[in-house]
Amino acid sequence: MIKVLIVDDDFMVARIHSGFVAQMPGFEVAGVARNGAQALVEAARITPDLVLLDIHLPDISGLELLGQLRAAVPDLDVLVISAAREADTVRRALRGGIVHYLMKPFTQEDLHQRLEHYRRTYRSLESVDTAEQSDVDAVFGMAGSDKPLPKGCGPETMNRVQSTLSSSEADFSALEVGELLGLSRVSARRYLEYLNEIGAAQVNLRYGSGRPERRYIWKGPRG
Repeated sequence: MIKVLIVDDDFMVARIHSGFVAQMPGFEVAGVARNGAQALVEAARITPDLVLLDIHLPDISGLELLGQLRAAVPDLDVLVISAAREADTVRRALRGGIVHYLMKPFTQEDLHQRLEHYRRTYRSLESVDTAEQSDVDAVFGMAGSDKPLPKGCGPETMNRVQSTLSSSEADFSALEVGELLGLSRVSARRYLEYLNEIGAAQVNLRYGSGRPERRYIWKGPRG
């Protein structure tokens, strides 16, 4: 079981995130902290495997707390969950060695995808003495990883979907990609979710009158 410590100053947000984690098989919420001081105490007490860390805390920046948590529990991993969108903040978090950076607001599915990627890649390295290149590529979200395509998806159509996203700076909905390529919205979404899962695309949520619309933007290298 992967022990998770949730660090967020908003009680209701922390409660929602706890619920998301609790519904993910193989993960358990071992503790919740509302500020940096509590996070350090809880980290020392429960020695979590993974910390879900907010950047904006009342007593300390999450970026500074990241280093302190690592000093207290050297083997823990950190997944940042924050509304902070400044490029410098993201860069500093990446330099701190986080496993992922998930921007608020997000859905349960968004978090579950990151947790599954963490379990499948980072945690799997603990069971081997020597890593293969494919293991390392998976950790760093290389689009050329050996993760198989979803059932019913073909490489030729995947290349067309990738080309559609990578040739534009704009984001697309599954419906828009489907209309461009002659696919159903459901089929297009399967390809787009795969690209999101392997780190080649990013999901942004657009809010309107109904359910938030998932929009996909290319994050991989461009030709």
